Amino acid sequence: MQITKEIFQVGGGGLSAPGDAAVYLIKVNDEAGLVDAGTGQATDRIIQNIRDTGVNPEQIRYLLITHCHFDHTGGVRDIKKYSRCQVIAHELEAPFLEQADQVVTAAKWYGARLEPFVVDRKIKGAKGQIILGDRVIEAVHIPGHSPGSMAFLMESEGKKVLFGQDVHGPLDSSLLSDRKKYIQSLKLLLSLEADILCEGHYGIISGKEKVKEFISSFID
Repeated sequence: MQITKEIFQVGGGGLSAPGDAAVYLIKVNDEAGLVDAGTGQATDRIIQNIRDTGVNPEQIRYLLITHCHFDHTGGVRDIKKYSRCQVIAHELEAPFLEQADQVVTAAKWYGARLEPFVVDRKIKGAKGQIILGDRVIEAVHIPGHSPGSMAFLMESEGKKVLFGQDVHGPLDSSLLSDRKKYIQSLKLLLSLEADILCEGHYGIISGKEKVKEFISSFID
């Protein structure tokens, strides 16, 4: 599903396995990046969807992990086999992935098991930058849903596109959620004034006012 001429949804939302959170493809010139990886239960479908956009999986330079939960990360190992990409996550989230914490990653919620994998680059602190082709993708730390949750922000076709994924939560003590930080993070996301929000389970929200209304609904 095309969002802009550079951004596509290639997983989740009926495009791959039922348990998959949304997977987004970014292609800039001859390079590509992937936002999250689904559960791993339909990686072959995700790869085919990527190919259908005209991107060879070997062009995927980065796999950007928004947070550690299984519906976003269970497919990382398989995606990496196809693409040999660099896995990027926040430093606070990396230990749960590298040590395969089955509780904090919510793998147990899915009756599944997360296999450990290496996070090649760990974003530290509040912000980071990823260079894809001639474009800068901003990584923004938004703790609350999980300790190391991140959003990614870029410009495409003159619009601010925000990969917010699990803006909606949920919050649970087993996931090390923090309600106070979650509300602060939602307010931070509002300040970014995105034109398009690519969410993990609610799909694509287009229009600055609609994005603002969606994010604000979880503050209230």
